[in-house]
Amino acid sequence: MTDNAQQQPPANTPELPTQYAPAEVEGKLYERWVERGYFEADANSEKPPYTVVIPPPNVTGSLHLGHAFEHTLIDALTRRKRMQGYETLWQPGMDHAGIATQNVVERELGKEGKSRHDLGREAFVERVWQWKAESGGQISGQMRRLGDGVAWARERFTMDEGLSEAVQTIFKRLYDDELIYRAERIINWCPRCLTAISDIEVEYQDDDGELVSMKYGDGDDTIVVATTRAETMLGDTAVAVHPDDERYKHLVGKHIQLPLTNRSIPVVADEHVDPEFGTGAVKVTPAHDPNDFEIGQRHDLPAITIMDEHAVITAHGPFQGLDRLEARSAIVAALRAEGRIVAEKRPYVHSVGHCSRCKTTIEPRLSMQWWVKVGPLAKAAGDAVRDGRVKIHPQEMEKRYFDWVDNLHDWCISRQLWWGHRIPVWYGPNGEVVCVGPDDEAPTGEGWTQDTDVLDTWFSSGLWPFSTLGWPEQTESLAKFYPNSVLVTGYDILFFWVARMMMFGLYAMDGTPPFHTIALHGMVRDQFGKKMSKSFGNAVNPLDWMDKYGSDALRFTLARGANPGVDVPIGEDWVQGSRNFANKIWNATRFALMNGATIEGELPPAEQMSATDRWILSRLNATVAEVDALYEDYQFAKLSDSLFHFAWDEVFDWYVELSKTTFMAGGAAADVSKRVLGEVLDVTLRLLHPVVPFVTETLWTTLTGGESVVIADWPKDSGFRDADAEREIETLQQVITEVRRFRADQGLQPGQRVPARLTLDGTALAPHEAAIRQLLRLQPEGDAFTATATLPVAGAQVALDLSGTIDVAAERKRLAKDLAAAEKEKAQANAKLGNEAFLAKAPDHVVEKIRTRLAKADEDIARIQAQLDRLPEA
Repeated sequence: MTDNAQQQPPANTPELPTQYAPAEVEGKLYERWVERGYFEADANSEKPPYTVVIPPPNVTGSLHLGHAFEHTLIDALTRRKRMQGYETLWQPGMDHAGIATQNVVERELGKEGKSRHDLGREAFVERVWQWKAESGGQISGQMRRLGDGVAWARERFTMDEGLSEAVQTIFKRLYDDELIYRAERIINWCPRCLTAISDIEVEYQDDDGELVSMKYGDGDDTIVVATTRAETMLGDTAVAVHPDDERYKHLVGKHIQLPLTNRSIPVVADEHVDPEFGTGAVKVTPAHDPNDFEIGQRHDLPAITIMDEHAVITAHGPFQGLDRLEARSAIVAALRAEGRIVAEKRPYVHSVGHCSRCKTTIEPRLSMQWWVKVGPLAKAAGDAVRDGRVKIHPQEMEKRYFDWVDNLHDWCISRQLWWGHRIPVWYGPNGEVVCVGPDDEAPTGEGWTQDTDVLDTWFSSGLWPFSTLGWPEQTESLAKFYPNSVLVTGYDILFFWVARMMMFGLYAMDGTPPFHTIALHGMVRDQFGKKMSKSFGNAVNPLDWMDKYGSDALRFTLARGANPGVDVPIGEDWVQGSRNFANKIWNATRFALMNGATIEGELPPAEQMSATDRWILSRLNATVAEVDALYEDYQFAKLSDSLFHFAWDEVFDWYVELSKTTFMAGGAAADVSKRVLGEVLDVTLRLLHPVVPFVTETLWTTLTGGESVVIADWPKDSGFRDADAEREIETLQQVITEVRRFRADQGLQPGQRVPARLTLDGTALAPHEAAIRQLLRLQPEGDAFTATATLPVAGAQVALDLSGTIDVAAERKRLAKDLAAAEKEKAQANAKLGNEAFLAKAPDHVVEKIRTRLAKADEDIARIQAQLDRLPEA
């Protein structure tokens, strides 16, 4: 009843071990998949393409839960598409991680008592390549542990020869189009990494600092300014006030004395100043503050650099040679000695930028850098989403994207490092500037030097969707697999990476965006919703959980928490629960094989099937349709939950259990059910495979004899539905559930057998009497049968003889106590809902909560009263 091509089972179906041991099978299965080339992609295939690029992990990195989460989602998508007949490419690779990698190698050199300057640039870069070959890329092996179905033969590195050519090509084109330029601007400088970093690589946090108010000028020309960075006063070149501020109009245009410096500075009027904030006057340090730089540009102020790259004071005077923090204290002390301190506040909590890599406080610094003019590029990136060429999922994330691209500042792309793509610009002895493309000859001769900076790592990773396919060459892979089908990534790098890929892809590929859909997911957090961090003590190594519970268990846990754009809490007990699910799949399939479940031959016609068989096939096809729709909407949590409940509840807990009596009876009905059970397991295992690939591979190949579920057909909904069978089995479930509840209420043990009389006349339940008795542990009534409790359920009656099985008096006493509590709850709820004054003042949600309590009390009273009525007399 499902539209699926069948593979014939072997003559002798092998038996499964009694327990599933992930560690014994996962590694072997993965290597077999790779050896057989299941994950490779053929650019000459006639199949429709499906392309996803891996967000390239750093070459320095190891697998963390964030990687495991994202890779699970991408792997699920690509495995399903492969099974659907697409030529599927999941493009792997790594990022050279300029700052992080250079830091790692410099630390190693430090252990030898050396610095990179001891080696020189060429030898240092060679040392980094050596480190990469020996120690880098350990995450690749960890990805194999997780089951990533990537095309390993196509693995790329952002510093490999082809990608380096792509970087040089696009730099040259942007330069020639005047979209790359060199200028002196304020940048974010890390005094530890000794490089500029972009705005989005700065992490802001509230720090305890100080706010110092100090007097500039003397006599009637005194003005008070406040700062959290007193050391920068050495570079002040003006004081700014608002042009409409009456307090300072007499000072505008005058020069006042700058303390400690023997310099005088002007007072300028600028609308940037907020007259309501502080004293309404601000010190202006153009070389060390981005806002001050803009004021300086408007008023043609000099920009005085007072610190070197290590944030050490270089201004001549008593503070020269001091670290910025040492200078801060010394300058405040000197101002205090001169009587110029008006107020000091400590601690003063304020937002401070830190380097995202080393956590050092960022120093705004005037510096000559290379920039991308992002205006036209950002507009194109915004338009591609606005006109529907690119979809962002979930849609509510579009606003964050537009807020970013519509307000994007020019991008500083130069970094003061040695490891990375060196800027392809040469300077001549007479001021010449030559940008060199990959096909150009670099200038030679006396006086010619190449720019010493390298490009921001995000510059090369911004080319990832097309450079990995061979661009700038017009390769078969580029023609086949560009644009990518979907980008799956975290909302936290929407700005770091996604916007850059959009800008570069649209520019390089003549207006064709790099992907059709951007599917954004959240961040993995601990079970309490707290960010995972080593400093918090809640960080988890996913390899530990994979070792303990298996890769499938971790994958299923992550997928089941993956609601679009929402953070994912995870705890070890949840992974353990997913391990239990894998065991349940294993045990149920093992039971099915032991009882002759098969996929051999066509499914029997519906008229030869029992209602139970028709019900499960109807539910199977509905589940296929539901899972397909959820995949297309990137609803991983919902599709995983749907598969979990279908497999565990409907297949394993109901269909398998209901079929046991049929199997025991044997005959034609048993043969039909064995074929149906084989069909259901075959399809269910294929549906589950993209999320839990290892256990399903083992079980599916054992059940079907097929080569691999990786290359099996994805199930299709045949359209078969049987509403009558679904109603019949729902009624059966209702009877069984109600009697089970009654047994539990009476304190009966699950395995305790009870004599019972079933009256099923006039219902559709008569064919199910054997199953009802089997599942409810109901034995036939004997000669001494006395009905002590009768349960009318769904038109049937179940009479039970509980004589000697329970203490009736004690049970009546317990139920009477519960009834009194429920009636008290009802009375209290009614009293509040009958109080007009209360209803007039109480919020709607409070009133609704009380109404819910009343409804629950009514249900409890009815249930308990029914239990009392069914009890025999004491």
